[in-house]
Amino acid sequence: MHAVILAGGKGVRLRPYTTTMPKPLVPLGDECAILEVVLRQLKYFGFTNITIALGHLGPMIEAYVRGGDRWNLEVDYAYEDTPLGTIGPILNLLDKLPDHFLVMNGDILTDLNYGTLLKTHAASGRPLTVGTYLRDVKIDFGVLEGEDGLIKTFTEKPTLNYDVSMGVYGLSKKTLERYPKGVPFGFDNLMLDLLAREEYPASFRFDGYWLDIGRPEDYDLANKQFVELHDHFLPK
Repeated sequence: MHAVILAGGKGVRLRPYTTTMPKPLVPLGDECAILEVVLRQLKYFGFTNITIALGHLGPMIEAYVRGGDRWNLEVDYAYEDTPLGTIGPILNLLDKLPDHFLVMNGDILTDLNYGTLLKTHAASGRPLTVGTYLRDVKIDFGVLEGEDGLIKTFTEKPTLNYDVSMGVYGLSKKTLERYPKGVPFGFDNLMLDLLAREEYPASFRFDGYWLDIGRPEDYDLANKQFVELHDHFLPK
């Protein structure tokens, strides 16, 4: 099984940690980088081939991972000269990818079974499968609703629930073959185009552990919980 890890971003939201280090190499606990956790999990769940899409500070990531021998993985790399978005780098890789493959961000902490998601996608016949997570969003204001200039309802600081993308996707080569290479193309562009064509993606709802390590407070929480649940994130 083949996974493409997106690791080309600048990690702006995680500064100052990412001022001189790419976000996937930020350490968890005293043991390893976030990216190493991802690679070890992928190996555990049956993946053998990894392509890492690189951009900002990419040579540092390549020097850390090298060929993937430490984890008994075959790892290669794809560099982008200018930012191409989430899907853009993959369009340049289609010739080397199998019919169905996993795409994921290189900076998430989760106990998702990546292999199950990919196998479910391959069996579904859908153009795209999105790993989704139910996220609570706390609104820090009183919310008013009304009409004709009159307030009809009031809710004090409600908590709203949304299905959000986990940054993990099952994709098929035939889904992407229609799109041009070498130009920026994001996940949002792909989703909106598929919806307009009525080629509806599938949702892979996950209710385990998931944390997007995007902000300093998220990184602090990830460090704490990685130490507490170490063997859960890195099963033997």
